[in-house]
Amino acid sequence: MSDCLVVVNFKTYQTAYGASAEELARAMASIETEARLVAAVSALDLSAVVSAAPDLEVWCQHLDPINSGSNTGWLHPDTAVERGATGSLINHAEHKVSIEHVAMLLDQVPEDFRVCACAADVDEAQALAALRPTYVAVEPPELIGGNVSVTSADPGIVSATVAAVREVTDEVGILCGAGVKTGADVATAIELGTVGVLLASGVTKADNPRAALEDLVSKL
Repeated sequence: MSDCLVVVNFKTYQTAYGASAEELARAMASIETEARLVAAVSALDLSAVVSAAPDLEVWCQHLDPINSGSNTGWLHPDTAVERGATGSLINHAEHKVSIEHVAMLLDQVPEDFRVCACAADVDEAQALAALRPTYVAVEPPELIGGNVSVTSADPGIVSATVAAVREVTDEVGILCGAGVKTGADVATAIELGTVGVLLASGVTKADNPRAALEDLVSKL
């Protein structure tokens, strides 16, 4: 399980933006584990988080497939790369885009830039996997932010996603998310065939984020 990926989506929680984002990133960077810990941060916090935790892998929460020019309010991939991002989420349940948006973004980013395309169900996961992002993360929207992990509430959607993605490609890593909070949740995700998890509130809203992080990787 040493290759396990744990992506923490900072969203815009009060405990995970501005100075709090930098503090959380430093906590993540200090965790001793063989798992890969990734912080997915607001574009506004990207540079500050990269500076605060230079050894931590930092992703954006969203990017737009645009060129340089008149694109007010959009997020340019080249700017993200220049500011230290090594990857991005796309099509999260809270920021849905078209499959064409995802395809165009994949065509634009550097070859080594990681893209995790989020899916609400098995069919969407399979369709996104056909585009060959680095990862596909299945997250049932009704479980996001809840207290029950997808790994116990609906393990079938995880195993079915693994099977569906593998029908089209062996190259795309598979993650699951929604309600993930404990090391047992992460271990079950791996047993179901994923390479890791995508989570947010299990860390960002924890009374002790560092303890939550340590627990997440405790069974790896």
